[in-house]
Amino acid sequence: MIRLPQRAVPALVVFALALGLSAPAPITGAFVLSGAQAKEKEKAKKPATGKAAKADKSKKADKSTKADSKGGGKSTPVGRFGEWDVFTTGGKSKTCYTLARPKDRAPAKLKRDDAYVFISARPGENVQNEVSVIMGFAMKDGSEPTAQVDGEAYELVAKGSNAWLKNPAKENEFVGALKKGAKLVVKASSARGNMSTDTYSLSGISDALARIRKECQ
Repeated sequence: MIRLPQRAVPALVVFALALGLSAPAPITGAFVLSGAQAKEKEKAKKPATGKAAKADKSKKADKSTKADSKGGGKSTPVGRFGEWDVFTTGGKSKTCYTLARPKDRAPAKLKRDDAYVFISARPGENVQNEVSVIMGFAMKDGSEPTAQVDGEAYELVAKGSNAWLKNPAKENEFVGALKKGAKLVVKASSARGNMSTDTYSLSGISDALARIRKECQ
């Protein structure tokens, strides 16, 4: 049984909201948690009519109310530093984070959704330098994806299309390596056995992390 960092769960909820509501560029299908959610997304594409439309509108309003009551907030873009975008999210627990998209994906012809790397801070929960990865495809159960910073490898733990550092105690070390490095390479095997390699530029990440600290002191 894979044990995931418990503190990573609220961060991924924030990222899902950000990708759907406030991302700086068009994004499609980046955050996939389950087949059930995928089906709901497909149903949402079909416009409802008559009573169905009224029911749908009421349901959306109810969801919005529940989200507000839980302290959730819409992500606000703060700035772009090199290849890294910075956002803040309000609510009862303020979150500040930076994200980047891969500059290169191999093999190029392999079909998959968008990928992202997130580094977040939630001062209200005493969380700093939390690293999360969205691969854009379901990873193979029991696989051991890796994140390499200029050749130095860090083990990841995967669940579905999401991944975290296997050893959370190394997050500060990992983020420190990112600040000094030139590129990040994330490798993972899909549920179908296809190996995927995503390469991220680390240009601007130091400034992005500095802005996070300023926004979430």
